[in-house]
Amino acid sequence: MLILILLITVAYLFLIGSFVYGFDKISDFKLTDTSPKTKFSVVIPFRNESKNLPQLLASVVALNYPKSLFEILFIDDESTDNSVDLIRTTLSNFDQLDISVVPNTRTTKSPKKDAITTAIALAKYDWIVTTDADCELPKYWLDTFDNYSHTRQLNMLVAPVTFKAPDSFFQRFQLLDILSLQGATIGSFGIHKPFLCNGANLAYTKDFFYTVNGFEGNTKIASGDDIFLLEKAVKHDTSGVQYIKSSHSIVTTQAQQNLSALKAQRVRWASKTSSYKNGFGKLTGFIVLLMNALLVCLPLLYVLQIISLKTLMYTFSIKLLIDFLLIFKTARFFNQEQYLSSYLFSSLIYPFFSVYIAFTSMFKGYKWKDRAYSK
Repeated sequence: MLILILLITVAYLFLIGSFVYGFDKISDFKLTDTSPKTKFSVVIPFRNESKNLPQLLASVVALNYPKSLFEILFIDDESTDNSVDLIRTTLSNFDQLDISVVPNTRTTKSPKKDAITTAIALAKYDWIVTTDADCELPKYWLDTFDNYSHTRQLNMLVAPVTFKAPDSFFQRFQLLDILSLQGATIGSFGIHKPFLCNGANLAYTKDFFYTVNGFEGNTKIASGDDIFLLEKAVKHDTSGVQYIKSSHSIVTTQAQQNLSALKAQRVRWASKTSSYKNGFGKLTGFIVLLMNALLVCLPLLYVLQIISLKTLMYTFSIKLLIDFLLIFKTARFFNQEQYLSSYLFSSLIYPFFSVYIAFTSMFKGYKWKDRAYSK
């Protein structure tokens, strides 16, 4: 038993340590004052988002980028609230913005992938930028994409996402979780093993999208419009996929408001992992699950006197410290270090939450945007 515990712990330490190393290998990108020239088609799928749209629309209006160089394509996925009217009413006073509201064309089991495919078919420009309707966009968002792509041959750009300032422990718990995911995302790019991205802040060329046949092969899975496309991009040309580590490109989104919504979101995220084709991504998920499962089992093993208290404490401390190093670096990049005070308590809860979500996703479906998806 001690050998197994040692093997899992060393594997986890090496994995997270590699992300810590890789995190520093990605240099912060400094925005320079150059003349913008890239044209973007910004794609925003939505369904019943009237509560979140005011913040998004205010950030769209506030974008610094020349209005003649981008369009916004809102794709309505059968909303039953007043989202469509809200978009049109709010933006009617901004004639200089090129805005379209288009109904989703459903052809697969994945509404969001259908929405993005619908938008790309209508997009005027080659660079597609995706985000979500519950997000807020930074002022120099498109400037950063433009600036970064000037001197590089690129197919896809992955950019940072975090939660808005949390006002409860429940939201801080989620923030620390997404910071760990962002840390792993940045770190994996630093060691040239990218396997994570977030569709709330993602850009790629239309040529690339059609070259790899879009979402073909993944349409039976409702989510994963971002990860599965990243896998195709890495397989197509690893050097053409890069991460923009810039504070000017950080998109913020909302944490879930209750435990039921959080569970549904995480089960949705976890349900697609069995379909990943990226070997490193699968290995990472397996090692992380093993480590969390180990921490769940260790107290019982101690009670049964199979292991000593020293073994329990050493194992927990190793995970606690290496995770903190990665999350600290990520929090510092996002300027959210003030929320690290919730780290210790969160780290005690997280293994149980993680294992519960992993096993739930194997047997149960989930509900997303008022639609049920079976396993």
